[in-house]
Amino acid sequence: MEAETGALPTKDDFSGWYNEILWRAEIMDVRYPVKGLYVWFPHGFAIRKRAYQILRDLMDRDHQETMFPLLVPENEFMKEAAHIKGFENEVYWVTHGGKNELDVPLALRPTSETAIYPMYALWIRSHADLPLKLYQIVNTFRYETKHTRPLIRLREITSFKEAHTVHVTWDEAERQVEEAIELYRTFYRRLCVPVIVSRRPEWDKFPGADYTIAVDTIMPDGKTLQIGTVHLLGDHFSKTYNITFEGADGEQHYAYQTCYGISERSIAALISVHGDDKGLVLPPDVAPVEVVIVPIIVGKRRDEVLSAAAALEDDLRAAGFAVKMDARDLRPGAKYYYWEMRGAVLRVEIGPRDIDANTVVIVTRSGEKHTIDRRGVVEGIGSILAQFREEIYGRAERSMADQIRIVGTVADAAEAVKTGVAVVHWCGSKECADAVEEAVDASILGSDIRSEHIPDSTGPCIVCGGSGKSAMVARTY
Repeated sequence: MEAETGALPTKDDFSGWYNEILWRAEIMDVRYPVKGLYVWFPHGFAIRKRAYQILRDLMDRDHQETMFPLLVPENEFMKEAAHIKGFENEVYWVTHGGKNELDVPLALRPTSETAIYPMYALWIRSHADLPLKLYQIVNTFRYETKHTRPLIRLREITSFKEAHTVHVTWDEAERQVEEAIELYRTFYRRLCVPVIVSRRPEWDKFPGADYTIAVDTIMPDGKTLQIGTVHLLGDHFSKTYNITFEGADGEQHYAYQTCYGISERSIAALISVHGDDKGLVLPPDVAPVEVVIVPIIVGKRRDEVLSAAAALEDDLRAAGFAVKMDARDLRPGAKYYYWEMRGAVLRVEIGPRDIDANTVVIVTRSGEKHTIDRRGVVEGIGSILAQFREEIYGRAERSMADQIRIVGTVADAAEAVKTGVAVVHWCGSKECADAVEEAVDASILGSDIRSEHIPDSTGPCIVCGGSGKSAMVARTY
């Protein structure tokens, strides 16, 4: 793409800002000629690559990565009634191979339980085979009928990390759920994205699960975005697919399972939570360019400045930083604009005066300026990056806290969800949830909340007055 100029819409117009930044910062191209399918620009994919490497590193501690087929035979797909009912309107079906009608229609996976679990039934024989912890990062397809939005609501989910674990007992599976939650919290801490963990209502759990735990963040417009889920499946799928093992007692037992997933919504959250009116603001761990070097060419010292900039680039690359020297024939201001839009964390300016003083000027993406000695530049940049990481996480945490209101009436909840999340006491019943949702035009997201910004307390239900627990009410994507 050619360098763009001009200001973004302000972030107060979040929808306009989001759509524009995806293009201007080269994240995704929305012009692919199939609704709900989008193309990653290389810069956006580089952000995705670095974020997912963090995720892979966390998963690889005690999971193994694998890959299962995209196509699922109809007879296997249709075995689990509750699961299928949850996805029946979202499935793409392959019915022909060339001009020949297939004997068995094939589903494009909306999620992979029905592809993976028939194989688990073949692989698992003994309790010695357990626990089994596998994951894959794949594309999945869902015929989304709501308004599609890049990275948030798609028909092809291009970056679906799904883990599927198998255990001897229900309690072991529940412990795995807790480990998965902590893994996701760690992942989002690395992305500097604050999250709220809660248990989804019974009617909103994953089809076929005993229960579902969700990870949400709050977007700049006050809506919540679900950016991770963890499901305790119990033995429902193992009974359907005959996943059994010989226990220490010599008897056959059904296994207990979990599954948990994260998608490119994680990148949508990253962009949205941190970005500003100048473009992307990226944590150093995921920025494709942590440091951009901009040579300041003045008079006859061009070659000297370029040589100094190249030497600095070599030093920083050798130290492990993601660094880029911008030697294009453009004015410095145009380069500043270009790299601010794309989220380069630090800009290093080096010109004749800096060479003479043996210093470099470092400007952070948030505008803070530092002048440091050239001999200490590696350590100085490492320290500034660490400070920047904590700065943007703290800013995101404060923003989330400002968007949460604890309320005691339905009227106050209706007002709170216009700009953020309302926290109410709710008895857990579907009837009271329906009454709240109808009155405030928002959803009860869940209870058993884990967030330092939301006390997990008890009190009278906001509708019926019975015993209630803290629950989130919000408008969602």
